[in-house]
Amino acid sequence: MANLSLKNVPQVIVESQVWKSIFRHGYTMNRRNRLLAITNNVFYHILPTKISRYGMRMRFHWGAGIITFYLFLILTFTGVLLMFYYVPTVPRAYYDMKDLQHVVPFGNILRNMHRYGAHAMVFMVMVHMARTFYTSSYKPPREFNWVVGVILLNFTFLLSFSGYLLPWDQLAIWAVTVGANMARATPLIGHEGPFANLIGMKVNNDVRFALLGGTTVGSATLLRFYVLHCIAFPIILTIFIVVHFWRVRRDGYSGDVPVRE
Repeated sequence: MANLSLKNVPQVIVESQVWKSIFRHGYTMNRRNRLLAITNNVFYHILPTKISRYGMRMRFHWGAGIITFYLFLILTFTGVLLMFYYVPTVPRAYYDMKDLQHVVPFGNILRNMHRYGAHAMVFMVMVHMARTFYTSSYKPPREFNWVVGVILLNFTFLLSFSGYLLPWDQLAIWAVTVGANMARATPLIGHEGPFANLIGMKVNNDVRFALLGGTTVGSATLLRFYVLHCIAFPIILTIFIVVHFWRVRRDGYSGDVPVRE
């Protein structure tokens, strides 16, 4: 990304703040800049090697971002363990949850770690976004990383929503039913949404149909939400987390901006 050819890109776009917030120029390969290329690499250091005295104050950064990341690691670990005891089929899903609570040794602790860890992750990512906004850490040159953070926020919500169906109890089924019915009013891709007739959206080919695997909540819905929750969304979230950390390395830590006393 840093060595992207700019020959065919208009100069006005290249010199815009939006372009500069996304792309950076590479280092000239000398001894000093080789060192900088290593110290600014996210795979060697998650956080910057230098942080101002303002950024070190807990009342400024709150540690919300790194806590959110640690919660994601806990959820990944507990989620993999839960996959050993859970089968995403209608006859077994609910009873597998009950077995985890009452039969599997330490199963209830494992399930509650995953459940309450998910609630905590949603809370902490919102705290992190609020802290970034109210300390103006989204301003140049970090506006692109703010956009990446908004994407991470949305995928966190999607992970939470997709996992809600998996226990297959009445609360989960009706919650997903309501959520999917909201999707049918999405502009363009929902058959009841604005401009849906322009691309021929109907009840059997819109976004709600794609989510449910049919026109009603059923076995196909459970399987699709299981795949989304355990494979698709975690992979996408991981990619954007890496990009997010990489941009922190490139743009500097938000604590590098002094705050008013």
